[in-house]
Amino acid sequence: MSTLFLTILLLLGATCTLLLLAGRRRSGDSTTDRDQLNQTFYHQRLRELEEDEGQGVVADRPEMVRELQETLLLDIPQVPPRPVRHSSRWVLLPGVMILVLVSLGFYLKTGGLQQVMGWQRVQNELPALRAQVMDPQARPLSMEQLARLALGIRSQLQTDPARLDNWKMLGRLGMVLNNAAMASQAFRHALQLAPGDLDAKISYADVLTRSNDPQDNREALLMLKPMAVQYATNLQVLGLLAFNAYNQQDYAQAIESWNKMLSLLPAGDHRVTMIQRSIEQAKSESGRDNSHLALTITLSSEAEKMLPKDGVLYISVSDGISQVPVAVKKIPLSHFPLSITLDDSTAMMPDRLLSAQHQVQVRVRISRDGSAYPSPGDWYGLSEITPFAGQQQLAVEINRH
Repeated sequence: MSTLFLTILLLLGATCTLLLLAGRRRSGDSTTDRDQLNQTFYHQRLRELEEDEGQGVVADRPEMVRELQETLLLDIPQVPPRPVRHSSRWVLLPGVMILVLVSLGFYLKTGGLQQVMGWQRVQNELPALRAQVMDPQARPLSMEQLARLALGIRSQLQTDPARLDNWKMLGRLGMVLNNAAMASQAFRHALQLAPGDLDAKISYADVLTRSNDPQDNREALLMLKPMAVQYATNLQVLGLLAFNAYNQQDYAQAIESWNKMLSLLPAGDHRVTMIQRSIEQAKSESGRDNSHLALTITLSSEAEKMLPKDGVLYISVSDGISQVPVAVKKIPLSHFPLSITLDDSTAMMPDRLLSAQHQVQVRVRISRDGSAYPSPGDWYGLSEITPFAGQQQLAVEINRH
């Protein structure tokens, strides 16, 4: 910060000095300069004539001196020179002041001074904020303080990207601040530095498991399954695996992981009751008439060209008669073709379950702004009304707008 200001002041000082020096230059009178040059030339020729006469080269020195004087007289201008008025250099002071004010004004307007000062303040507060967040007895940091701490750590990582502890702390701060992108990026960097770091692997899998992107959920499952074998007694790994599998409707895997956790926990642990309830819920979901609707969603070539960068996919199932959907699912745009399964867990109302329908019609819409209400220009696909007997596979192509 001080270096930046010093550079600005030096540049302004140099510019002002050049301006003042340019103002001090005297334009002068060309006649005066010519007279001085003629006098210098005249005296130099006189000395040369004296030297030539002494050496016997010149015989008629007086005549040559007379001719030299006549030449000098002929070069004198007939019109007397006009007097030259020289302005004081202080006249340039307003120009210097305007230059300084305009330069500083442009910097304050476009130079991001407030952002730079805020960043500098965060850098100064970083040691105290880090010590406070690491102290379990200290007062918890506010969300604003956590955001400043994350900014300070990112700044440190710009100059020292090999700090594993900073990457892991930045990832945890991203989770607290609900910034999944920052958290996942930080834990990926941590795993690049230390691929075998269990803490970083668990945290990264946690971020992917909580993501709304099905691709992230599948990536987390691929990480957690071998981790559950390698760290068979790690309750955190088993819990994440169970949670991930349950969300992906792999109830058998979820029940297996929760049962392993029960075998590791002491009888009086408060987590036992919660896990037992989760197992019962998974059993209920898996045995609910096994009613489900498997969808394969594709894009037409025209829709693929118009795919928005940040969009949301809405999937709704109706009975083909009422406009009120039976089941609705909202997911962020991912890779296509997309395979997804709907069941009674996605029902809009408890008294209108998917398993109770005899026919279904599926509508898939891409919302460009995330709104649940259709907007003009939204691409969508609509299936035919299809008989439903509890288990059905349908393919829907998004090809209309």
